[in-house]
Formats: sequence, structure tokens, C-alpha cells
Amino acid sequence: MLRAVGRGASVVVCSTCRLSAESREDEDGRRGGALLTEALQKMQESDPAYAAVVVQDMPCLFACQRHCTVHIRGTGKVGYVLGDFTPDEEAARAILDYAVRHAASEEGVVRYADWPQGVKGHFIVRTPPEGFICS
Repeated sequence: MLRAVGRGASVVVCSTCRLSAESREDEDGRRGGALLTEALQKMQESDPAYAAVVVQDMPCLFACQRHCTVHIRGTGKVGYVLGDFTPDEEAARAILDYAVRHAASEEGVVRYADWPQGVKGHFIVRTPPEGFICS
């Protein structure tokens, strides 16, 4: 069930997420998570500023009450699950912009003033890194 991936800054996308609150798939039968993964990968390929963050996908992050969810994480850092994105270029840019700031932070905490507008209102949960809790 588990597949080894490299350690470090990453955005893990739920590849099986719904397209939206109303629809499971687009007109071509593609899930929102697959479309979001594609948008993130295209955005990453188009801008070297995103090279420090790896885009990964896996089936089901178990945030099924939401759609188009991602987990932003890094070694020894607080992680965040975000959702309710539209799987497009605008969302991909906002997610990657936040992920780059997260990767550059000491503990995974990005000042609210530095959040891209496109991630505000999308946070679902934060996760402490193994061996730590937040104070």
C-alpha cells in the first residue's frame, strides 16, 4: 500500500478527488484530483521557481467531504491539508506559491500576510511533524 518517495518539500494531491461539490468528473470522465495534478505539474514545468517542491499524487486523502484536496508537507515541518480548489492554472499557481514559502520556512509556518490569495479559505487541517506537537 505504501510507496516510497523522496523526503522533503512536496505537494501530495488526492488523485481521486471529486471535480467539485456537485460533480465527480468532468465531461471526459476525469476526476478533479487528476486534473489538479496535471495543472500543478504543468505549472511546475513552466516556472523554475517551483523546482524545490515535488508534486506527488496518491488515491484518496480521506477528505471526501471536500474536493480537490492537497497535503503540503516537508521534513520536520507542520503540514497542511487544503481543499475545495478548482483544478486549474490559477489554483495550481497559488498552491505552488504557498508550497515554496512553506518549504523556505523553518517550521512550516508561513505568515498569513505572505499567503497567496488563492489559498485563503482553503485550509482544512494542519498536521504536526512526527515527534512534535504545536504549541
